[in-house]
Amino acid sequence: MRQGRERPLTVHHLNQLLLVCSLVLLIAVAAVRISSRSGLPSLLVYLAIGVAMGQDGIGDIKFDNAELVQVIGYAALVVILAEGGLGTKWKEAKPALPAASALALAGVAVSVGVTAAGAHYLTGLEWRQALIVGAVVSSTDAAAVFSVLRRIPLPKRITGTLEAESGFNDAPVVILVVAFSTAGPIEHWYVLLGEIALELAIGAAIGLAVGWLGSWGLRHVALPASGLYPIAVLSIAIAAYAAGAMAHGSGFLAVYLASMVMGNARLPHWPATRGFADGLGWLAQIGMFVLLGLLVTPHELGDDILPALVIGLVLTMVARPLSVVLCLVPFRVPWQEQALMSWAGLRGAVPIILATIPMVEGVTGSRRIFNIVFVLVVVYTLVQGPTLPWMARVLRLGKGDEAADLGIESAPLERLRGHLLSVTIPEGSRMHGVEVSELRLPTGSAVTLVVRDGTSFVPLPSTGLRRGDELLVVATDPVRDAAEARLRAVGHGGKLAGWLGTAGTEGARGHHR
Repeated sequence: MRQGRERPLTVHHLNQLLLVCSLVLLIAVAAVRISSRSGLPSLLVYLAIGVAMGQDGIGDIKFDNAELVQVIGYAALVVILAEGGLGTKWKEAKPALPAASALALAGVAVSVGVTAAGAHYLTGLEWRQALIVGAVVSSTDAAAVFSVLRRIPLPKRITGTLEAESGFNDAPVVILVVAFSTAGPIEHWYVLLGEIALELAIGAAIGLAVGWLGSWGLRHVALPASGLYPIAVLSIAIAAYAAGAMAHGSGFLAVYLASMVMGNARLPHWPATRGFADGLGWLAQIGMFVLLGLLVTPHELGDDILPALVIGLVLTMVARPLSVVLCLVPFRVPWQEQALMSWAGLRGAVPIILATIPMVEGVTGSRRIFNIVFVLVVVYTLVQGPTLPWMARVLRLGKGDEAADLGIESAPLERLRGHLLSVTIPEGSRMHGVEVSELRLPTGSAVTLVVRDGTSFVPLPSTGLRRGDELLVVATDPVRDAAEARLRAVGHGGKLAGWLGTAGTEGARGHHR
């Protein structure tokens, strides 16, 4: 009897699939360590895994479903933006919002125009193709930028601006790529700008509203298990994206703003929520990059390498610096910071995913557009990523003598009506050498445990603290904020914090022992 073309999925096939997926994930997790040591953004390793599994690779998997990649890529981007929003500190992002908004709007317009002109006149692309390429590569990628920048201490204005820009600029870029990829001529550019402004306004309003309502609900509704809080937070963030998209607004902006509101709302079981979102974000990145690597056909890239290098050179050396300078002139940003922000405009998964939009829409030459974007992202990330720490040192933008901020996490002790603060003393903190009694924590809080070199002990009032120590501080509800403020103040000002007017001690004054 002749065997049919399709065979039913059996348990054996499922086991094989699970084995392959688990091996890929293990390799990808190991790649995180490799990338952190080498300074290379992890996206390059994940893309390499996908390319190795795909056509012309050892796996020889033939995969060309651009529509599926686009759908999965959008879903992954929602998770990545949610994770980024949850990790954005409002006190750092707030001063940078005007500059970041200018870069995400006017900066994108400048970058698209300059890059498209270079692509048209230098590589011979048609204007529609050139505009699509210019729009696709104008979006910076937070995951690519901060996988490198988190290893070097930079002024908060730089990190806040870059982080907010990467969260905001996805929305207008997606709108532009879709508009340029739609069949028919593009008429009345001012109408397009109005549509972009309207979609951004709708997305921002929905994101802020959903974030505020979600935060209020999570603080006032007690869930039966702590493990439900991370799921609830991510569900609310995804709901913000869906609501924004269904209202014909920017779902990407909505999910980022909703997540940022919840991330700064002191929600219950925040460490567990943050860890869950971080792990889910890594999983989304791994799956997305591997899938994008599968979509690439390496033997087709040869003819597109030179155009990609030329367009990338225009983007990196002309379009990005010009957009940064023009947008930041009103804010009087020092030229050193402008130079670093120009060089830190890394492109990651977002441009490669956006390059699938013209493929799905059937734009002429869309496969070439995808190949150019793929080569551009890989080559210039490989060049810019490892050189960012060097660039920061050359421009003297390290914090220097400025004390490193403490890492503080809080977990609620609901029945005891208190909080357990986990404090990490980093290198460069002025808490080094301070005795426990000299912390002068508010009444109702105390250091209960110190973990040093893998050994934990109960400290005495005379115990001196050291860099690398981890402290467990118990604080009652009324003094929880004052205790954290005092710890941060000592971390920045040492034992004399408060007496010297160190910022962050206002909430602790009047509660000192």
